[in-house]
Amino acid sequence: QVQLVESGGGLVQAGGSLRLSCAASGKIFNSNLMGWYRQAPGKQRELVATITSGGSTNYKDSVKGRFTISRDNAKNTVYLQMNSLKSEDTAVYYCRYTRIGTEYWGRGTQVTVSS
Repeated sequence: QVQLVESGGGLVQAGGSLRLSCAASGKIFNSNLMGWYRQAPGKQRELVATITSGGSTNYKDSVKGRFTISRDNAKNTVYLQMNSLKSEDTAVYYCRYTRIGTEYWGRGTQVTVSS
């Protein structure tokens, strides 16, 4: 079992920044993929960014250059630095942990960007 707890969401004005954190605990394997997803009201959950345990990253096109995903393997924590936020970034942001044959999700943290 893996538990994921997100933090760092909130209300910010357009153009502002937020940093999300996701702390993982439980049976964490060294080789894994962690990522951030988001779901806006009335829309499907979508990938925002992922990072492997080796540090390789992948981003949704619309956040490239504005968001940065990183991780601290010693702390089992993944971060999402979000800059130049836009109203369309408003959503619940979820952390996901995956390894071969398993996946876990956090409960999410709300990000609201006011224009």
